[in-house]
Amino acid sequence: MGLNYNELDAEKLEFVVVAAAGDLPNGERLFVEIDEFRIVVFNIAGKLFAIEDICSHDNGPLGDGELETEFEVSCPRHGAHFDVRNGYAMSMPAVEDIQAFPVRIEDGNIEVGLPID
Repeated sequence: MGLNYNELDAEKLEFVVVAAAGDLPNGERLFVEIDEFRIVVFNIAGKLFAIEDICSHDNGPLGDGELETEFEVSCPRHGAHFDVRNGYAMSMPAVEDIQAFPVRIEDGNIEVGLPID
């Protein structure tokens, strides 16, 4: 089951710069790999969200999927839907949530919060 790292206290996270804030315009997404994490960051109406770029149904890439509703991305292969705000699996064939990560803008940079080992 995916972990919603948005729910962790800030002292249990390390924030990593992934891009300059201006590099992710409204309506776009950014793909990054940090250590073992494959992450996609979405800019939806000026709000940033980050989820792992792996569908829990078949471990394939998820981030290229269409935004079906404001906050729901669909897997491009089998159509499972996930909420970009928290990683929740919203429809079959996925039954397991994926990881979600906190995102912030600090000093003009987009930072993603990763768990500290």
